[in-house]
Amino acid sequence: MKTMLVLSDTHGNKRAIAKLKEVIGESDYVAHLGDYARDIDFIREQYPEKVISVSGNCDFSNDTEKTAVIEGVKVLFTHGHRFGVKNGLERLFYYCSEKGIDLALCGHTHIAAEDESEGVKLVNPGHMSGRGGEKSYAYLVFDKGNVYVRFIKLSEKLF
Repeated sequence: MKTMLVLSDTHGNKRAIAKLKEVIGESDYVAHLGDYARDIDFIREQYPEKVISVSGNCDFSNDTEKTAVIEGVKVLFTHGHRFGVKNGLERLFYYCSEKGIDLALCGHTHIAAEDESEGVKLVNPGHMSGRGGEKSYAYLVFDKGNVYVRFIKLSEKLF
């Protein structure tokens, strides 16, 4: 069994990320799906083996996609802007289906969501930026080929 904290669209809100210190410490992985991916550099310094990050449309890098196999689940890490996720998920689902991806993690929309199509599960953790709506992240548990997802919404008062 492995656990993962998934963040996206932090847009410079390192203070909100720092509040997750306990969750970060106990998670096997910490993923950042872009738009200020450098916001977790302090986590990478402390736990270099835990961090998986990709760039978003607000980052200055072309490192926009990674894959990993975790507990038998093939995972795609992407921000989502290159797949046009604000206009629908069809392109992303098709791409994942073609590549044999079981789970797609993406951000960009700032809306926490879980969806499934063509045998692919998609998880968007929402955002931690304060730009519209409630801040949220996703906490995933990988166990023998299964993925269990929980969204954690954070009160604006905390940050």
